[in-house]
Amino acid sequence: MEMPLDLYLDAAASAPPTSRVIAVMSEVQRSCWGNPSSLHIQGLRAAECLERSRQAIAYRLGAEPDELIFTSGATESVHLAIHGLAASLRPGRLVISAVEHPAVEAAANSLRSYGWSIARWPVDDVGRIQLDYLGEMLAPPTRLVSLIWGQNEIGTLQPIEIVGRACRDLGLPIHTDATQVLSQGLPNWRSLPVDLLSGSGHKLRGPHGIGILLRRCGDGALLCPIQGGGSQENGLRAGTEPVALVAGLAEAFRDLPHWSSVINPMVPSALRDLRDDLLSSLLQIPGLRLSGDPRYRLPHHISILAGTPRHKPVDGRAVVRKLARQGVSISSGSACSAGHATDSAILTAIGIDPIWRRSGLRITLGPWLEQSVLDGLPDLIAEAIAAASPP
Repeated sequence: MEMPLDLYLDAAASAPPTSRVIAVMSEVQRSCWGNPSSLHIQGLRAAECLERSRQAIAYRLGAEPDELIFTSGATESVHLAIHGLAASLRPGRLVISAVEHPAVEAAANSLRSYGWSIARWPVDDVGRIQLDYLGEMLAPPTRLVSLIWGQNEIGTLQPIEIVGRACRDLGLPIHTDATQVLSQGLPNWRSLPVDLLSGSGHKLRGPHGIGILLRRCGDGALLCPIQGGGSQENGLRAGTEPVALVAGLAEAFRDLPHWSSVINPMVPSALRDLRDDLLSSLLQIPGLRLSGDPRYRLPHHISILAGTPRHKPVDGRAVVRKLARQGVSISSGSACSAGHATDSAILTAIGIDPIWRRSGLRITLGPWLEQSVLDGLPDLIAEAIAAASPP
């Protein structure tokens, strides 16, 4: 392992930064600490580091440097994409899926006060949007579409390219929250039929506090800034750029494969094989069953509903706490509000029986893991489930 960790299996929440990312940020903090908007030598050094990092990331994504906007994370990126694009359009209908991240839900709902309506694209029982609704969802009064690419809780991948091409044919701008997809591989921005794409650094072994928004220049929809106070990021995101975080992000991007190879079953993938082997072992435990799409899913992602051998649901948070005491870090698929368990909105959207909506568990893997450290995990999870109470 690259750094001392217990058994950390929560990569979809945050992934440990690599030693090279930490080293790069440390060096930049020492040598390029100036404000990149300043004209003296310290500022020029910072500006050069910033733009070299921008060019490196853009190159890896198949984008132009001026198409890349740095934000504080995926949440800000999502809000800039949705609000920034909506500000350039007459109010109409925004279409999102029924399984969006809360950041997209919040950005969408806040548009109501500006005269927008919200439509949620129905999903099937594994969380994929139902393409039978394609014509209805993209028909007037729809003016903007935002779809999550890889669902963070259940791992399901959406048919972004199909919807994107349909939007392009109709002249509809489309945004995708690609946070979880970017953690696994690099899409080709040149050929991807979307106008705006959001991502976050700490999911892909980069630093916290930095995210990206890719926006289509030239033939894309107009994007308006949502905060003032400076002309940074081509006037679209005011605020002094965090040069060290950007440099760390550029370093993290160096390690990512191309997305097309990650999801191609004909291309070998150690991480996907690790996931498949673990999932196979887990599904042999009586009472456990997969949630999300078994085929179209993130390659590092396992989501299960936890139950007893008699198929009675157990409290997912109780299982997480039990495992945490043993040094195993996973997450529960259910949301928490003010310390109280609530039904998972995602499990609700895919039609899971109410008594199972607090039994979700999520295990997400990373390249710091080897098969040998996972061998005893199924037994630990079975023991934790046996000790847990109903939700």
